[in-house]
Amino acid sequence: MFPERRLRRLRKRKIQPLFQETVLRTDDLVAPIFIDETASAPVEIASMPGQYRYPLSMAGEVAQTIAAAGIRAVILFGIPARKDAGGTEAYNPDGVIQEAVRAMKVAVPDLVVITDVCACEYTDHGHCGIVGETSCGPDLLNDPSLELMAQIAVSHAEAGADIVAPSCMLDGMVMAIREELDCEGYEDTAIMSYSTKFASSLYGPFRDAADSGFSFGDRTTYQMSPANPREALLESKMDLKEGADILMVKPAGMYLDILQSVASLGLPVAAYQVSGEYAMIKAAAANGWIDEKAVALESLLAIKRAGADLIITYFAQDAAGWLK
Repeated sequence: MFPERRLRRLRKRKIQPLFQETVLRTDDLVAPIFIDETASAPVEIASMPGQYRYPLSMAGEVAQTIAAAGIRAVILFGIPARKDAGGTEAYNPDGVIQEAVRAMKVAVPDLVVITDVCACEYTDHGHCGIVGETSCGPDLLNDPSLELMAQIAVSHAEAGADIVAPSCMLDGMVMAIREELDCEGYEDTAIMSYSTKFASSLYGPFRDAADSGFSFGDRTTYQMSPANPREALLESKMDLKEGADILMVKPAGMYLDILQSVASLGLPVAAYQVSGEYAMIKAAAANGWIDEKAVALESLLAIKRAGADLIITYFAQDAAGWLK
C-alpha cells in the first residue's frame, strides 16, 4: 500500500509558497557601511567585491541609496585619519562616525542608524581598547577599556545614533554603557550587544576594509573559542542581565546552533554574516561554481530560520533587490 500521506501534494509550484515556514524580508536586513575620513571617492575593498569605503562627504547619499533599496537600517564602521594608543578619535564629537551619523539623519531621518562601538579601527595597535602589561604580557585591559567604550557610546548617541553596538566582548561592557547613556540622558538609545562573538578566522576581509588588524598577539582573550557553546550562551545571558536590548551572534553561518540557543533567551537577536562568509560566496560565484543569488539568499534564509530577527550582511542591497 502507498503511504497515506503524500507530502508532495503541497509542493506543487503554485501551492508551495502558501506553506513556506520561514520568510526572509527586506526588513530583516541591516547594511554594514564603511566611512573613511581619508577618502575623497569610494574605494573598492579588494577582498570584498562590491563593497566600498565611502568618503564622509557621501554619507548622506549612501543613506539615501540604502533607503531607496527598501533597507531600514545600517551599521556604521569608521576609518579615522588619525590613530593613537588610546583610540581618542573614536569619541571625538567631530569624528568620522559622529559626522556620518549626523549626515545620514539629515538625509534620511527615518533610517535606523546603528554604530559599532569599539576601538580597533582607532588604536595604533589595533586592539579593541586600552592595552597594558599583564602577567601574561601585553593584553587588552578590561576595566579601563570599559570607560573608553562608554565614552564612545555616549558620543554616538549625542550625534543621533538610534542603537549603539559594543563589539569588544569586554566583561561588563553592556552595564557600563547603559549606566553612562542613562546618566547622560540617552535612556532611549538601545544597545545591540555583540554578546556572543567568536575569535573566528572569517574576519580577514573586514580587517582589510576597516584597517583594523592588530600589531601583536591576537584577540582570543576577549573573543570566544569556537569550541565553547556553553560559554557562548552564558555570555549572552550575562549581557541580557546587564540590560542589552538586542543580542548578537557573530559569525552567523557556521554558528547556527549557537544562534538558535541565544534566540531562546527571549530578546531580539541579530546575526552578523561576516566578511569571510560574504567573500567565500563571491569568490565561488566568480569562478562559476555556484549561483551567487541562490546561495546568498539560501544562506540568509538559514540564518533567519535559526532564529535571527536581524541579519547584518554585505549582501543587504543585493538581497533587497532580489527579494523584490
